[in-house]
Amino acid sequence: MKWKKLGQIFDPREWDLGSDIVGYAQGPQTLVFGEFVRVYFSARRKCGNGKYISSIRFADFDKNFRNVIRVKNNDVVSPSALGAFDEHGIFPMNVLRLKDAIYGYTCGWSRRTSVDIDMAIGFAQSDDRGETFRRLGQGPILASSIHEPFLIGDPYVAVYEGGFHMWYIFGVAWKLYPPSPTPERVYKIGHATSVNGIEWVKEEGRAVIVDSIGDDECQALPTVIKIDALYHMFFCYRYASDFRTNSARAYRIGHASSSDLSNWTRDDETLCIEPSGSGWDSEMVCYPHAFHIDGCINLLYNGNEFGKHGFGLATLEH
Repeated sequence: MKWKKLGQIFDPREWDLGSDIVGYAQGPQTLVFGEFVRVYFSARRKCGNGKYISSIRFADFDKNFRNVIRVKNNDVVSPSALGAFDEHGIFPMNVLRLKDAIYGYTCGWSRRTSVDIDMAIGFAQSDDRGETFRRLGQGPILASSIHEPFLIGDPYVAVYEGGFHMWYIFGVAWKLYPPSPTPERVYKIGHATSVNGIEWVKEEGRAVIVDSIGDDECQALPTVIKIDALYHMFFCYRYASDFRTNSARAYRIGHASSSDLSNWTRDDETLCIEPSGSGWDSEMVCYPHAFHIDGCINLLYNGNEFGKHGFGLATLEH
C-alpha cells in the first residue's frame, strides 16, 4: 500500500472566511455526509497585541473533493469566556458522529507569561448536523495532571472495540535551546479511554509512540484508522528547536500500527508522505487526518508554514 498525492484542495486565500480572518486552514478534520464531506479547520484572526486567535470554520466538498460546495465564514464554536482554557482559540477540533448528535473535541489554547501557551481538551456538541457546537461547559474535560504536568491537546476520538478511545498529546517539558531565548515545548502522544466520551481515564505519562529522532522529538495530531486487521496511526513529528524556518527539522508525517490499540510498532517508511519538490508542501507536511469514504481511505494534511496555505489530499492505493 502507498499514498498517492492528489494535490492541494483548499487554499484559504481563495475564500471568504470572515472579515477578521487573516488566513490559515490548519488541522483539517472530516465529517462525512451522504452527498458531501464537511472539513473542519482552524483559521486565524489577529487580536490587538498582534498575536493570533484560532477560530473553527468548515468547507463542504463534493465526495470526490473536486469542488467546494460551501464555506462557513463565521465561528462554528462561539468565543470562550474571559480567562477560560480556550480563551485564545481552538486548534484543532475533532468531530465524531453518534446517532443524532455530533461530538466535538476541541483543543483550547491560552497564553501564558513564562512560556508561550497552555492547552487543554474541551467538549462541545452539535444538534444541527454540525453547523454549530455548544460547549458542555467553560472548563476542559481533559487537562494537565500530576504525571502529565504541562499542556494537553490534539484529541482524536473514535469508538473501537466497543469503547471510546482518545489519542492526544501531552507535554513532557519546556526547554531552552540557545541561542534562542524562548522556551520550546516537547510533547508526546498519549492514550485515554471512556465509557461515555466525556469522562476519561488517561494512561498517565505513557508515551505510546517511540521516538525516532531523539528524546526531544515532538509528536502531534494523531489519527487512527482500521485497515484490514490492523489499526494504523498517522501523526506528525519534528525536532524541538529550529523547526520554523529549517525545513530539515520541520514536521514530517509518521506512521505506526497496532493489533490491540495499546501497543504500537512505529514504521515511518511505510505509508509515508514526503514533502514535494516545490510548492505549497515542499518544506513540511503536518497535521494528518485519515478517514474512510465510499470504500476508499484518504488522508488530509497541511503543508508549509503549519497550514498557512491550506490543505491537500492523498488517497491510499492498495
